[in-house]
Amino acid sequence: MSSELEGGDWIRGITIRQPWATCILADKRTENRPANWPWRDWVLLHAGKTLDRTALRSPLVATAITDRELHPGTVIGVARLIDCHLDQGPQQCTSPWAQRDVHHLVLADVQELALPVPATGALPAWKPKQQLVDQILHQLPHLRP
Repeated sequence: MSSELEGGDWIRGITIRQPWATCILADKRTENRPANWPWRDWVLLHAGKTLDRTALRSPLVATAITDRELHPGTVIGVARLIDCHLDQGPQQCTSPWAQRDVHHLVLADVQELALPVPATGALPAWKPKQQLVDQILHQLPHLRP
């Protein structure tokens, strides 16, 4: 591995409560956050240990997670964070996942891990240790900055 990739300098982790993290794997491309995120590039999708039980009653969520297992406390995929903007109203932010009056993290190039990797996340974004990055690269060897 080249020195430019060492230490996770090119990637960050984002912890997302379940079932929202799994919804990202199923085509949710807007993650709602209370504050702006300056980071742009790859993020590990870390499913937090906390379950948002209210979200399970949403038809949108229920459809997205059908036939999927929720893996709390694990990295379940990666995505490229390409933008973060404050909600601009339903005319501009047309995603059904976009909540009002918060910042929207816009995700692309989402890739699911075949085997979720146990990890401890943090809020808001966190720098993964090299051992975790190596485990992700073992499953996604084409992933590079």
